[in-house]
Order: sequence, then structure tokens, then C-alpha cells
Amino acid sequence: MGLIEVLSRLLFGRGRNVLRETAEVFRPNADAMAARDADRTSAALAQFGAEFANLRRGRFDRAMDALNRVPRPAMALGTLAMFGAAMFDPVWFSARMAGLAVVPEPLWWLMGAIVSFYFGARYQAKGHDFRRAMRLGQHGLHRIARAEDPAETAGPDSPGTADSAPDAALTLDAMRPEANPALNDWRRRPAREIAGR
Repeated sequence: MGLIEVLSRLLFGRGRNVLRETAEVFRPNADAMAARDADRTSAALAQFGAEFANLRRGRFDRAMDALNRVPRPAMALGTLAMFGAAMFDPVWFSARMAGLAVVPEPLWWLMGAIVSFYFGARYQAKGHDFRRAMRLGQHGLHRIARAEDPAETAGPDSPGTADSAPDAALTLDAMRPEANPALNDWRRRPAREIAGR
């Protein structure tokens, strides 16, 4: 048995590659690391999808959502109704405003805090729902884009992927030679100098 055969069996025999395994001790395999990252991301998205996919809303949840939608339109329409009441019956309106004028200031502060906390919590919850829907939608778009991108599925058995025929500007750019300063400098030299080398 030759020395080269013994060394190749030692390094690459029995389905192992000792050089690659040794190198991976110092530097991780980029392909394996990318595959692990893709698996981890897919698993996390699948977990999030499973968590939020089966959200069944009962009658109580739907009723609470309907109640949560009431305050903003009620405040807007109530303010417009106050303007209408001031024009329709000024005496009645001034009596009500006089009643509001005797409300103590701490009660106004409490009312402001309650309204601002209500709208802040509502804004935060709706923003969270919107961001979650955007993330799930983007994940679906990326999956669709990857499936439809010919560059992702192109391989050595799919010629014509780099064909620029449908794009005239791209074809002209591909046919135009690029500037090469070294070649231009070589062409400017006299023929004697080039031949003398």
C-alpha cells in the first residue's frame, strides 16, 4: 500500500474529513450555521403563528371590543352635540356649563388621567396587533418572493437565467467594455518597449 493511499485514508477515510473537522473547531461552518439560523427563525415564527392562530373570540370578547369602540365616537359626537345645544337652547347650555365650572380641579385631573390611560392602553394594544400582523405578513411575503425568484432556484442545469434579452439597456451595458486603466496604459506604450521585454 502506498504512502499517499495511507495518508488519504487517514485524512478522508470512513466518510470523515479530518481537515474539515479540525478547521471547524476554530471557525464554524458557514453553511451549517446559516442552516441552524434558518431553522431557529422558522421554529420561532411557527411558535408565534401557533400561539396567535387559534385565537377564538367568544361573545364576551366581541362585546368588550364593541364597548371599547364606543368612547372615541361618543366624545367626538358629544362635543358636536354641545355646540348644537349651545345654539339651540343657550339657557339650558349655560346651566350645564355652570355645573361643570364648580367641579373641583383634582377631579378634572383624575378624569384626564383616566382618559389618557384609556387611550394610551388602546393605542399600545392596537399598535402591538398591527406590528404582529405586519411581521406575519412580511414572513409570508418573503416566502412567496423566495419561491418566485428565479435566481433562488437557478442552478447549473437552468441555463438562460442571466439572459438580458428582454432588457435592452441591460444588454447594451453588458456589451459595452468596461474601462481598464492598466490595459489602456499598456496600449499607449510604444511597440519597441513592449517587444524588448
